[in-house]
Amino acid sequence: MAKKRLTFTDEIRDVIDTCGMTRYRIAKELAISESLLSRFMSGKGGLSMEKLDTLAEFLGIHVATGNRLKLKD
Repeated sequence: MAKKRLTFTDEIRDVIDTCGMTRYRIAKELAISESLLSRFMSGKGGLSMEKLDTLAEFLGIHVATGNRLKLKD
């Protein structure tokens, strides 16, 4: 059976869980409450694109997208 592909937010959660920093420190760096970060981590809430960009930069995450569209010749 094929593995389920992780979503973008699942991958971010994995990085947060393995980065070695406390959620308190990450929340302070993002200027958000710990409860908002906790809701994001549990999948019960989201973060704005601005906060996701800030989080990615803080964690050193490079986001790359693939082209899923087939172009005609």
